[in-house]
Amino acid sequence: MPGSDELVALYDQAGAVVGSTTRARVRAGALWHAAGVVLVRSGDGNAVYVHLRTPGKDVFPSTWDCWAGGVVAAGETPAECARRELAEELGVRGVEPVPLFTKVYDDGRNRCHNFAFEVRWDGPIRHQAEEIVEGRWITLAELRAWVDDPAPDLPFIPDGREGVQEWFRRYG
Repeated sequence: MPGSDELVALYDQAGAVVGSTTRARVRAGALWHAAGVVLVRSGDGNAVYVHLRTPGKDVFPSTWDCWAGGVVAAGETPAECARRELAEELGVRGVEPVPLFTKVYDDGRNRCHNFAFEVRWDGPIRHQAEEIVEGRWITLAELRAWVDDPAPDLPFIPDGREGVQEWFRRYG
């Protein structure tokens, strides 16, 4: 698995950093960790960028997502992670992610504090080929219908679904 020796921040259930360990140990032991995730909205706020994750992802492969993001590295803050992942995954640089909320996700195998951010962006999108197969802009109404559908035609990432449903509760 690519990046399995990468050192990531280890969190406790309450959301505090308690050390670091390898990504492989986090995955194998279902350990608490964190992610910086960014909702990319069009400049006018009416559309959201969604992307299809590659089949090689270590969790939730081949699912659609509306959050650019990834695991917080050892010594990194969630905001630093959000900026880094936004640049790596979508090529979005020069815009500061705005903090929104933290959404805890725990399905028994994946235990993560998702630190959610948002940006407005009308510039080019450049996919990181190792992580993203394709992507497109959809309206907020289309996104809401997709994540509220219990059996969508296109699989949507479970933690991202919960995160965007929380976003709609708070802001939409």
